[in-house]
Amino acid sequence: MPSSLTQPLNRYPSEAMSVSPGQDFTGIDVISLRDALAEIPDPRAKRGVRYSFVELLLIIVCAVFSGARTLTMITEWAHDAAVRTPLFASGLVPSLSTIHRVIANIDPVVLDDAINGWVRARASERAKGGTRVIAIDGKEVRGAKNGGSKRVFLMAALDHATGTVVGQESIGEKTNEIPHFKSLMGKLGDLDGVVVTADALHTQREHGEYLHKNGAHYVLTVKNNQRALRDRISSQTWSTRPVEQVCREKGHGRTTTWEATTQPAQEWIGFPHAKQTIRLTRDGYDHKTGATTREHVFVITSLPAEKASPEQLADYIRGHWGIENRLHWVRDVTFDEDRSQVRAGNAAHVMASVRNLAISIHRLAGAANIAKALRNAARHPNIARQLTGL
Repeated sequence: MPSSLTQPLNRYPSEAMSVSPGQDFTGIDVISLRDALAEIPDPRAKRGVRYSFVELLLIIVCAVFSGARTLTMITEWAHDAAVRTPLFASGLVPSLSTIHRVIANIDPVVLDDAINGWVRARASERAKGGTRVIAIDGKEVRGAKNGGSKRVFLMAALDHATGTVVGQESIGEKTNEIPHFKSLMGKLGDLDGVVVTADALHTQREHGEYLHKNGAHYVLTVKNNQRALRDRISSQTWSTRPVEQVCREKGHGRTTTWEATTQPAQEWIGFPHAKQTIRLTRDGYDHKTGATTREHVFVITSLPAEKASPEQLADYIRGHWGIENRLHWVRDVTFDEDRSQVRAGNAAHVMASVRNLAISIHRLAGAANIAKALRNAARHPNIARQLTGL
């Protein structure tokens, strides 16, 4: 099998011309993706096995990459793809029950480690020595708790630059994200020089100490769950400080203006290794109703002024909020995750992980609109097959 996509894409000239504008798959390492999936243990009994386990995983990835939201759609994708070229030497195509058993019984932790490690390596290659910025946020797979199944809550690490998922941690039903923060960070490899952005839940002294010890920096939102800290930051002399960064966004009938102001974090702020505090003023204007809103958001960071300008800090903060649109919204709306009926065994977690991988591959190829990229892949199934080497 070739290490580059150049040769397989040339096998299907009509498909090679079907890539969405702005997408380039030639940098996706087919062999290393297959090798990563081959590390996942086969949960099936050895007797009666008809299909290669890694090939089954690749079919699942291909189908989800092409927009499949359900197990039935995955099975249909496999049958449609096999019309053009057999997926297996036997000429047989896995049934819905086979796909169901495989997805329900895969170890989701091992799956996450394998595929997120592969994505992380690709994202690091794209960084080219620049600052790595990682957003941490959690999401419940709401459909999993229906029908008496257990709740599935997953905390993801999203690379700001590429919009790819580079880590994921499962959160137990009777706990929250805080105790799992270090475990997720430990999966991301060397943290030296990494900037970690997180919402107010993770504005914890222990997290700040952990990141500093490992050479990383934090950019953390401060809200009322840390009321004393928020009060100390808000009591600083903001009115005498000039606005250092302004950004305006228009969309959905609204105009939002962001104004960023920074100042050194005094020792009495009382948060470990804090170097700067930031106040973001968010003014909103509704063009239809004429209503206006104003909100102050406070942030604390271990980045000193010489390492992070007000413009950079504002980008980090807004980039963190982008995890909702770039990951959670895509899984909720584009993949209809919260209404998914896939919940037997480990299936809900596994499907969420495969959706993360599909989104990440499209992002690495340059897709800005995942829904559009999925539709294009659905129209041209050989694109997905070539990306996985099937």
